[in-house]
Amino acid sequence: MIRKFFALCAFFVTAGALTAAPALPPALAPHFVVPKEFDRSTPAYASPLRFADGSFATNAEQWGKRRAEILRQWHALMGEWPALLQNPRLELGGKSRREGLTEHKVRVEIARGEMLPGILLIPDGPGPFPAVLVPFYDAETGAGLGKAGRDFGLQLSRRGFVSLSIGSPGGDARKPEPGRPLWQPLSYLAYVAANCHTALSQLPKVDGARIGVVGHSYGGKWAMFASCLHDKFACAAWSDPGIVFEEARSNINYWEPWYLGRDASSTRKPGVVTAANPRTGAYKVMMETGRDLHELHVLMAPRPFLVSGGSEDPQKRWLALRHCVEVNKLLGVSHRVAMTNRPMHDPTEESNAVLVAFFEHFLGGK
Repeated sequence: MIRKFFALCAFFVTAGALTAAPALPPALAPHFVVPKEFDRSTPAYASPLRFADGSFATNAEQWGKRRAEILRQWHALMGEWPALLQNPRLELGGKSRREGLTEHKVRVEIARGEMLPGILLIPDGPGPFPAVLVPFYDAETGAGLGKAGRDFGLQLSRRGFVSLSIGSPGGDARKPEPGRPLWQPLSYLAYVAANCHTALSQLPKVDGARIGVVGHSYGGKWAMFASCLHDKFACAAWSDPGIVFEEARSNINYWEPWYLGRDASSTRKPGVVTAANPRTGAYKVMMETGRDLHELHVLMAPRPFLVSGGSEDPQKRWLALRHCVEVNKLLGVSHRVAMTNRPMHDPTEESNAVLVAFFEHFLGGK
């Protein structure tokens, strides 16, 4: 009971602090506006303000209770987290200079006794700096040593952020091993990110109150679940992960066993859902009970987030995002939910410019 009381107090303190956020710059402001054609209710997305008993949260205090209920329900579906690491190790390895930054090859403790390689980029100066965690298939891409446009860590470090880029635990995104049979891999990845947040926050040059998370595609799914399930991430950007369930889109494949379809009794073959290759695991239960990812989005409130949408997240995703806008209104804040749109899956210079500006606005930087 005492833990719940202090958690609720911390929630309201955060809400109050964010209320005083500076006005949005002109380059960002248009992306926080829900288009009129999508500012409406739809049966596809039930109100997340509704409690399991059918009543509705109508004020900030009730929302705190409803938020806790959503979090319990999703953890029950995906597998409860073990205790977070209090002092995860972050071992600094090889050191070099690149683009006016100090680069360290690192190993970070992501679960008890389990280390993951990564790349840490640190700007020059005394700090403390804001920071970002950048999950992807590999650590190199986020740090600017892979495919162009997905180098969020490098782009933000150039702007005065410490960045930690990490890759898939075990090296294969399709074969994550959470170590517990009923723990869904996406929840495990969020747990990994939460421990990376703690490791970052304990670095002398990092301001622990100004740490965000950003990822693209697979990394976008990872960043979304991490930021929604771990409220110490101050803000987040999700680049075209597919922010809702949509089985007509093969790339929005939450049904796969390496995301939410892990099942102790059977392993489905990779590919779209069919009668011969049905849903499994937590995903099956979620679909059968009418859940969707907008229930996770609202866990961000009142923290800000940006959907950097591409082919998988077109403008119609506002139909789901508007629910988070409504929750923020209930908390007395605005301009916490943003989306950009581009036709293709890959990030563009334009979409990345907004993404960088988003983090600079909410976390600071140069």
